[in-house]
Amino acid sequence: MKLTLRIWRQKNADAPGALSTYEVDGISQDMSFLEMLDTLNEELLLGGDDPVAFDHDCREGICGACSLVINGEAHGPERTTTCQLHMRSFRNGDTLDIEPWRAAAFPVVKDLVVDRSAFDRIIQSGGYISAPTGAAPEAHATAVPKPAADAAFEHAECIGCGACVAACPNGSAMLFTAAKVVHLNSLPQGAPERESRVLDMVGRMDAEGFGGCTNTGECATACPKGIPLFSISTMNREFVRAARKGR
Repeated sequence: MKLTLRIWRQKNADAPGALSTYEVDGISQDMSFLEMLDTLNEELLLGGDDPVAFDHDCREGICGACSLVINGEAHGPERTTTCQLHMRSFRNGDTLDIEPWRAAAFPVVKDLVVDRSAFDRIIQSGGYISAPTGAAPEAHATAVPKPAADAAFEHAECIGCGACVAACPNGSAMLFTAAKVVHLNSLPQGAPERESRVLDMVGRMDAEGFGGCTNTGECATACPKGIPLFSISTMNREFVRAARKGR
């Protein structure tokens, strides 16, 4: 395959950025999208040019670090992470626009790499449970109803990639925050912090500069792990209940 790549290049958060055009040839349809970028970078290095910076880690669809916007879609045309997107999803001769996540709360580090530490701070504000120290408790000491366990597992699938933020017209992090809140609030182990958790995490999310949710649903459509949209309404009910009680 021969492709035209229009890639966002930016030295740092303070420097101006722009799309730069590159041509790549000999791309196999069996390559992953990141392998295609590796091929481009090898050519750039051989030519004495600065390679394109992009983030990745596991390359197995687990960590979400490989986040890119491809032709205006978070992670590209398939509902998967960028590392699991293969070049068979494109056609010979295609032009691909490749950009970083676009959100005020995700400043550009370099080129396609953004700083998503705002997500870490949301987690730190309430994404934990109280646990006594000492020996591990007996596995069946706390009974968890199956519906609660299923809900917790479903929301625990969130990998924090930020596709929900990138896809949202407002740059909202409501789906991410809701996934973390509902995950822990579904379990009896999360009960002690149930109210403070939702108030603190939503407060931290707002303080980080993420936009408000207007229920367009783009976040759930882009989510590679299928976190459901109703998670947001579940979190909103928890928030209203906690706010009324004053923690």
